[in-house]
Order: sequence, then C-alpha cells, then structure tokens
Amino acid sequence: MTTSNPSVTAAQASAGQRRRQARRIYAASFIGTTVEFYDFIAFGTAASLVFGKVFFASTSPVVGTIASFATLAIGYAARPLGGIIGGHFGDKVGRKSVLIWTMALMGTSTFLIGLLPSSGQIGSLAPILLVVLRLVQGLAVGGEWGGAVLMSVEHAKESNRGFFGSATGVGSGCGVLLAYTAFGALGGLGEDQFLKWGWRLPFLASGVLIAIGLYIRLRVEESPVFQAERGRSEAARTPARSPLLAVVRERPVRLLIGIGVYAGPFMAQAIITTFLISYATTKFGLPRQVLLDGLIVSLAGMLVTVPLFAWLSDKIGRRTVYIPATLLFGAFAFAAFPMVGTGSPLAITAVFVISMTFLNGATVGIVGSLLSELFPTRYRYTGASVSYQFAGLIGGGIGPLVASVLAETGAGVTAVSLMIAVFCVVSAVCAGVLGDTRKVDLHQA
Repeated sequence: MTTSNPSVTAAQASAGQRRRQARRIYAASFIGTTVEFYDFIAFGTAASLVFGKVFFASTSPVVGTIASFATLAIGYAARPLGGIIGGHFGDKVGRKSVLIWTMALMGTSTFLIGLLPSSGQIGSLAPILLVVLRLVQGLAVGGEWGGAVLMSVEHAKESNRGFFGSATGVGSGCGVLLAYTAFGALGGLGEDQFLKWGWRLPFLASGVLIAIGLYIRLRVEESPVFQAERGRSEAARTPARSPLLAVVRERPVRLLIGIGVYAGPFMAQAIITTFLISYATTKFGLPRQVLLDGLIVSLAGMLVTVPLFAWLSDKIGRRTVYIPATLLFGAFAFAAFPMVGTGSPLAITAVFVISMTFLNGATVGIVGSLLSELFPTRYRYTGASVSYQFAGLIGGGIGPLVASVLAETGAGVTAVSLMIAVFCVVSAVCAGVLGDTRKVDLHQA
C-alpha cells in the first residue's frame, strides 16, 4: 500500500502552474511585441517607399526622402521618453497595466495614419499630423519593450532567462515580417494605385492585431519578482522615489553601458531595413518587390535563430554569443551595399539573410535578458527601457537619417558603413565590460 505525500504533490502542482504561466507570459510577450513592431515598422517601410511622395510632394525627391526619414527619426526620438514614462509606471504600478496602455496607444495611432489625407488634399497639415501620430507611436513602443521583456524574464528560471527573454526578439522579428509581408502583398498594384490607397491597407489592418493582443495581455498575471519587491517596500514603508532619478544616481555607468551595448547592432539593422531599401530603389532603380522579398525571407529565418541564439546564451554565456555577432555585423556593413548594387536577387537575399537572420538574430535574441540583468527590481523597468530606447534613438533614429544625408551629400555609402562599424565596435566593448550576467539573482540585483 502506498501513500501520497501532500507536500510533494502540492509542490509539483505549484511548479506545473509556474511553467504554464511562464509559457503563457512568453506567448503574451511574443504576440504583444509582434503587434507593436508590426505597427512601428509599417511606418518605417512606408517612409522608405511612400511618405516622401505622399506627404512631402511639393519638395524635390532628395528633400522628400530626407524629410521622410526625419519623420522616422522622430518616432525613435520619442521612444526614450516613452521608456521613461512606461518605466516609471511599470516600476511603480506594475508591468501588466503599462503593457495594456501602450498597445492601445500604438493601435490607435497606427490606424489613424492609414486614414490620414495626403499633402495634396490638406496641405501642410498632413505632414504635421503624420509627425504627431509618429510621436504617439514612439511613446507607445518606448514604453512597451521593457515591460514585455521583464514579464518574460521575471517569470523564468535563472537557467532559461535568455530563452524566455527572447520572446520580444521573436515578436519583433515576426512583427517586422508581417509588416513587410503586408507591403509585399501589394506588389501587384501599379505605382499610382499603391501611392493613392494601397499603402494604407497595412495600417488599417493593424486594428485586428491590436484586438487580439489586448485580449491576450488582459489574461496574464503580474510579474512575481515585481510583486515580491512591492511587498518588501510596503512592509518596510520605503518612501516612493522616482525610478529614473534612482537609476541615474545609483547606476549611471551601468545605464551608459546599457545604452552603448545595443546602439551598434540597432544601427546596423535599422539602416539595412529602411535606408538600404530606399537607397537601392532610388540609386539603382531596383524594384521594391525584390528587396522586400529578400527581407521577408530573412525575417522568417529570424523566427528560428532568435530563440536559438538566446538558448545558446543560457548555455555558454551572453558575451560569448553577443560580441562576435556584433563585430561581424559591423564588418558586414562594408559588403552589404556593393552586394545590393549588383542588382542580383540572390545577392540581395544573401545580404538580408546574413545581416538579419544570423547577425541581428544573435544580438536581438540576447539583448532583452542582458539589459534586464543589469538593474535592481525597483527600477529595472526604467533602467532596461531607457538603455534600449536611447540605443534605438542613436541607432534606429539618428542612424538612418545621417545615412541618408551622407549618401545624398557625396560622402557615399562607404561613410555609412564606417559609421555602422564604429558603433558596433563600441557595443562589443560595452558587452565585454559587463561580464557574465547569467547568474544574477533578479530578487537581489
């Protein structure tokens, strides 16, 4: 006759519940980030292909291109502010509530962009409204990333934080893939049809994705690490302090290193997925469909490589994977433009597969857990968000804008490649300085 041990049974049930919740959180972070990045990158794609002609039609093609990328940069400029605001409330109120608000803001602004009249219809008001809606997008995605990462990382075990932290990386890759697929599906339209109404369809379709994302996020539980920290603070009656001021005062060097660690890879992928497409269509007259097809293939590959590299970082260390990928990203920038310039669909696809599937897959899959492991719980949302979003401002906002100026003013794409390489070296050095963060106890950090 055997007897069961109630304490063992209860422990097994509890462990099973934690595993189920962790999987649910991974799915929620993945789907939510997919929606957010679909919206954000749809704007970047339209900036490359459409906005210069639709919202800046009265300017020359060169000025229109630069103005279009300036609106793209405005969204990246708003992301740090969104990270600060989202981080403040995420560290004070909770991760979950911030994620619901950011998704609602992103969905509304994206849908309205799809309805926005052109400058030919309402004049200068059109680009002004475009900038306003882009600002809202930037604020929303700025507040989104940190919460989605922390919900995954803080629900995970120490041994698989890297893998669970990759949920946002997979989601961002999937969101970008959906955005480019949506534009790629419009390849059969003529130029006039595409410019008049075709480009609006991907923005309007985001309404369905937002509804799905909100439904899933409303069903997840708050981070247990955050709840434990809040319980300790309430028991000790710790006075409320600004998370931003706390991280600046207590971990200023860590904050700067966190910004530097991802600025290079962010710049590389942003220039390749926005500026390179615009450059190839205007400089070489390459069909946009050839470029989008190559990018779509590479993004599909990222859905496999991002979690793979993240899992590998759990086994052999974050730096061991991250540093070589970052340096190779910088080196490959010198080959990317000449390869695209050949006009060969095979060469173009190879550029995107090497840069996005493998090099970007390795960096974006690890950066979430890496930045989360740098800061204590009481201001982890703020620290990780500010680090990531300022890296995005430098790499994703300023990078493509400077690249467009360099290319149009005679410095050429070699100068663009050099800029990417320098920032990637800086990022590799920052990652090396951090050491191995895998064993950090998030409750004690």
